[in-house]
Amino acid sequence: MSSDGTKTVLVTGATSGIGEGLVRRYASTHKVIACGRNEQKLSALKSENVQPLRFDMTEKAQVIDAFNRVESVDIVILNAGVCEYIDDASSFDSSLFERVIHANVIATGYCIEALLPKIKPGGQLVVVSSSASFLPLPRAQAYGASKAALSYLTRVMQVELEDIDVTLVHPGFVETPLTDKNDFPMPFLVSVEKACDEIYKGVESRKREIHFPKRFTLLLKLFSLLPFGLWLPLAKRIKR
Repeated sequence: MSSDGTKTVLVTGATSGIGEGLVRRYASTHKVIACGRNEQKLSALKSENVQPLRFDMTEKAQVIDAFNRVESVDIVILNAGVCEYIDDASSFDSSLFERVIHANVIATGYCIEALLPKIKPGGQLVVVSSSASFLPLPRAQAYGASKAALSYLTRVMQVELEDIDVTLVHPGFVETPLTDKNDFPMPFLVSVEKACDEIYKGVESRKREIHFPKRFTLLLKLFSLLPFGLWLPLAKRIKR
């Protein structure tokens, strides 16, 4: 943090959805490094307080090269990710599975390795997972597994890291270009603005976990406590 209270905040997945919303929210009061692949969208975000940083998170060499250009940051928000579903479990698509795991988990690992030394003492690491990690859901073999891995990874970092605070984010359904592709009901869908407000306030409070909307995520958490035999018929009904 600078002498005037201004922080440097780095956000991945900055060109759409939650990432773009967070860039705009933080840029009103702080310096933001906006990371993404889409050069045109990054250019549109560029301003006095926003520095675009273009690279592909799934390419380790690009990640290392990009973050070598970053001096130090106060807050890192690892938000980038993809969502793809396996429509037929009996014809398992290992290429899709690999693609999602690589983009959501392995690429996040690249970023953590490169950015941890850049986070100032007393700084914050924020990882955006998903409430889909709470329960086994139809078609979510790849997406759910990747988010469950992110949640576990982040929890371990909370145990291990001493000089920075680590926050895990579990959003419900948020109205973004990713969810626009969904062909199923999305209960308690919230706007990007609402999601960013929840994340911003939670990060400011240095919460260990941010989850929203509560009426949805608390219900999922409750279901996750049930014996699997009770959840199984409910999950099968969702599949239909």
